[in-house]
Amino acid sequence: MKYPAIKSERLTGSESIVYNDNKISDLLSFWQWAYSDLVGNTERGVLAEYIVACALGINNEDRILWGRYDLVTPQGVTIEVKTSGYIQTWEQQKLSNIKFGISETYGWDNITNKYDDERRRQARVYVFCVHSHTEKVTINPLDINQWEFYILPTDTLNRKSKSQKTISLSTLVKLEAQKCEYNNLLNEIEKYADQNIVVEDRK
Repeated sequence: MKYPAIKSERLTGSESIVYNDNKISDLLSFWQWAYSDLVGNTERGVLAEYIVACALGINNEDRILWGRYDLVTPQGVTIEVKTSGYIQTWEQQKLSNIKFGISETYGWDNITNKYDDERRRQARVYVFCVHSHTEKVTINPLDINQWEFYILPTDTLNRKSKSQKTISLSTLVKLEAQKCEYNNLLNEIEKYADQNIVVEDRK
């Protein structure tokens, strides 16, 4: 293949940004500039994925932006991580409502470079991460004690909320999503392991 997929290599932050062979900055400075707002919806979502990856013991694997799903456990359970929080970076008149995107998607095959013909929810299990802290002066997304985690199998979403694009926390509770302690996420998620699941190669 003329243009094969590029496999990312884990960087250290010390790599230089150069112009005409002269260093103008470094990668760590870029990361600090671009990704220090962990309360914002975008970075908070990526952080939640990493926090869950740590719980599963797979945080040594780099995040893949274009994957069908976010994470895969050692037993092959595919996971979609969704995030929401009460506090936003901007000035607020009230706390935000907790809701998550659960739209069906066209899965993309990185081997054939083609999308599926049918929309569906790609992962076996959803992990809904709620940054539940409600005080701006003490908010710290890096403190896992400020988070709550709910697990719901995709089969339940498909049966109960097939056409929905978003779902509220109150509806998740009605669907009996399992609230789970952080240190028990791996055990609870791997209950959904199935020997018949075929795990695609994400490398």
